[in-house]
Amino acid sequence: MELTNLSVIKDILTRHGFHFSKSKGQNFLTQAWVPQRIAEDAGVDQSCGVLEIGPGMGPLTQQLCLRAGKVVAVEVDKKLQPVLAETLGEFDNLQIIFDDVLKQDIPSLVREQFGSLRPKACANLPYYITSDILAALLEAKCFETVTVMVQKEVAQRICAKPGTEAYGAFTVFCQYHAVPEILFDVPAGCFIPQPKVTSAVLHLTVRKEPVCPIGDEKLFFRVVRASFANRRKTLVNGLMSAFGQLGKESLLGCITACGLPENVRGENLSIAQFAALADEIGKLLA
Repeated sequence: MELTNLSVIKDILTRHGFHFSKSKGQNFLTQAWVPQRIAEDAGVDQSCGVLEIGPGMGPLTQQLCLRAGKVVAVEVDKKLQPVLAETLGEFDNLQIIFDDVLKQDIPSLVREQFGSLRPKACANLPYYITSDILAALLEAKCFETVTVMVQKEVAQRICAKPGTEAYGAFTVFCQYHAVPEILFDVPAGCFIPQPKVTSAVLHLTVRKEPVCPIGDEKLFFRVVRASFANRRKTLVNGLMSAFGQLGKESLLGCITACGLPENVRGENLSIAQFAALADEIGKLLA
């Protein structure tokens, strides 16, 4: 079944009385090359178990099922149940869970469903909840790779370098957990209904070892969030919002102890420099 053929899409959705939900960020693919390339570039084969989020009508799910040992698709919209029963009913290596993926215990789900298969995640993520789902997939720490289609601007932010405008707290979070790479763009014309922006497919190779030694992960991310709390302010003023009890002079001492200038801004720090700064602040909090 050609699940990206516009006439097929309209026929199936009409017969099942399905209407697109803006609140769920639903945009279905209408170009076959997109799901084919996502599945190929994700490196999916029979040795893999793939968790997919938001199958929609199932064009990416179809391509994953043709390649993977097993696919588990999590779909929040129960109105798609009869649609997916028709479009994907032929696959015996597929299980569909109708629930919110953010309510799932992802590591447990992966262990129970995939066994010895190599776990990967693939998704065409809704724009409105991209960060939450991507964070959940990375924090699960159970996937080899995560391959997702997101708004191009988000993909660029995740791959940004220190000192650039796009670099921020979410950049640091993603690069702490994985090595990101933008694979290709997906024009708005590849969807129905058409979004107002270009999308991009992002491939994240999850790190097996930390990018650098981290003494206290919670403190590290607390420092990162504070450092980007107000991009117009210097790093020390950002840190004051979260660690004001330490005093400005003490925080300046932490900054200079890391070999950084007193007037440095948070967006100029690398992950290793944030880690060193968190260690210095941790000494004062001990």
